[in-house]
Amino acid sequence: MYLVSTRNMLNKAQHENYAVPAFNIHNLETIQVVMETAAEMASPVILAGTPSTFAYAGDYLISICQQAAEQYRIPVALHLDHHENIPDICNKVISGVRSAMIDASHFPFEENIRLVKEVVNFCHYWDCTVEAELGRLGGQEDDLIVDAKDALFTDPDSAVQFIKATGIDSLAVAIGTAHGMYKHEPHLDFDRLHAIRQKTEIPLVLHGASGIPDTDVRHCIDLGICKVNVATELKIAFSNAIKQYFLDNPDASDPRHYLVPGKAAMKAVVADKIRVCKSDGKL
Repeated sequence: MYLVSTRNMLNKAQHENYAVPAFNIHNLETIQVVMETAAEMASPVILAGTPSTFAYAGDYLISICQQAAEQYRIPVALHLDHHENIPDICNKVISGVRSAMIDASHFPFEENIRLVKEVVNFCHYWDCTVEAELGRLGGQEDDLIVDAKDALFTDPDSAVQFIKATGIDSLAVAIGTAHGMYKHEPHLDFDRLHAIRQKTEIPLVLHGASGIPDTDVRHCIDLGICKVNVATELKIAFSNAIKQYFLDNPDASDPRHYLVPGKAAMKAVVADKIRVCKSDGKL
């Protein structure tokens, strides 16, 4: 197998009423855990990398993901998550990435359209699917910080115009989720999501799913969400388990030992999210 776009997997998810989980990966261990668990549960999966993840891992990242797809023999999409620099997106697509998110949501509506359309025109030539965002999520994603007062919800009618003008393959909607873990109980605008789904046909994406109650995520899927992004919960599980290992083993120094409990903790989160998304057994 090789790295694929999200086109077929998201269209299938939309048709069969489940969501494909997109896990933010950061290193070899993260990729190992996500791919191993997805293969065991026969789940399609998206490996999402932010700009800082690609900067940290360098050219190794694409190669590791390609090797993982070949080893586990399941379709996997390596996704550019919240990328903003268009030349950078183009270079990564040429290097083998087949799924990209251009985040121009912080620009005015017309400028958002112009930038996204430019990326769509390039990516579609390379059979790379494009996700864009309309409205803005609060919280922090990578180096991008959005204050709660600046978070804007997605307008259903604007979504129709945006999709038609840009030709995107999937739309990330802002309905009350936020990046990072929640300080207060999130209140999602399910009516808004329902209205967006009724007016649009392309797959819809839920960002900021870490910390959202499973029942709310499932309800979003029932209302048309086809891709669910998970990042912070993986990092917390991984790091907490390693911290505990060092508390129990203060003289430990071998990463082949102290990374194992971190991977096990992360695996439990990945398996749980796959079940919540109802993507197990959907290959």
